[in-house]
Amino acid sequence: MKHLRILGIRGLPAAHGGFETFAEYLALYLRDRGWKITVYCQIDGQGPMYEDVWEGVHRVNIPIDIPGPKGTMAFDWKAIRHAAAQSRDLCLTLGYNTAVFCAWLRVKGVPNVINMDGIEWSRAKWGGVAKAWFWLNDWAGCWLGNHLVADHPEIANHLATRVSRRKVTTIAYGADRLRDLPEEPVRRLGLIPGQYLTLIARPEPENSILEVVAGFSKARRGCTLAVLGKYDESNAYHRAVMAAAGPEVRFLGAIYDKAVVQALRYHCRAYVHGHQVGGTNPSLVEALGAGNPVIAHDNRFNRWVAGTGAAYFADATGFSSVLDRLLGDIASLQQMGNHSVQRLEQGLTWGQILQAYEACLSAYVPRSAKATALP
Repeated sequence: MKHLRILGIRGLPAAHGGFETFAEYLALYLRDRGWKITVYCQIDGQGPMYEDVWEGVHRVNIPIDIPGPKGTMAFDWKAIRHAAAQSRDLCLTLGYNTAVFCAWLRVKGVPNVINMDGIEWSRAKWGGVAKAWFWLNDWAGCWLGNHLVADHPEIANHLATRVSRRKVTTIAYGADRLRDLPEEPVRRLGLIPGQYLTLIARPEPENSILEVVAGFSKARRGCTLAVLGKYDESNAYHRAVMAAAGPEVRFLGAIYDKAVVQALRYHCRAYVHGHQVGGTNPSLVEALGAGNPVIAHDNRFNRWVAGTGAAYFADATGFSSVLDRLLGDIASLQQMGNHSVQRLEQGLTWGQILQAYEACLSAYVPRSAKATALP
């Protein structure tokens, strides 16, 4: 039987972000295709490692009582040591933030496919030490992985400056097509379906939150800008964003309920995506799945994902101009929403993404496992 061990995430069921959501989809998909799946899960607290089963997926639970990045590093090291000690099962490592630890898998002869995620060391939010660590691990992942997955063609181009392009497969992120979602979660938040824009992003400068809020607030819009995320008055950037907000901006706080977030996407007039760096952003793909008209920051990453049917801006003034042109043009917004669905169906549905992953991973399953795989 083909056996895949998934490392690099907090665990299942998904609760922490895009990689966990992807891992859950992949684990259940491959389970139904006859694979055995083991997922390493970080558990808060102390005690011995223990194993259990969730939805037919084998989980190795590793208690960690160290907070923050040091705890994540401790978890990753223990997970890699455990995976290498069991057998030569194929590993899929999601992210390269502790890729130097993958040297242990290499030494033990364990095949390892690494999803290299974005160019983390280029993000403005990190200090010098963190950037150096991510840069080192970027190189380490390229060298130590048996094969690399890039979630965007531009990430593949970046990896090709470090290793042969033959070592890289491009597979993006997926989303479900959303249909007929209830309005109640939206109305419960005091919003009117079709009368608001949605912005979902961490409140960091590289996500253009200030530009979006300031540009939106340049004029009365006749609709609401609904901003999701945790804003803290003690943070200078957060204060600047809130100070720039006009009366039609609503800060909804951090919302983790998947059904509520999906409803907010589905019923908005348009989805605003300000991310300036990274590969294929999960939130942007999910907006395509909701059939949203997309207004995105103008860069090579977003243009490949959202395509020619989206509207783009570079700064607050540009964002304001896009709103001036589009907000009252229902026909254009409808056309943009139709384009979003078409773009999703051109290779970004979960079915397409998971099929591509299975094909990629199957090439690195040890021969002995292939010989005993289920038909």
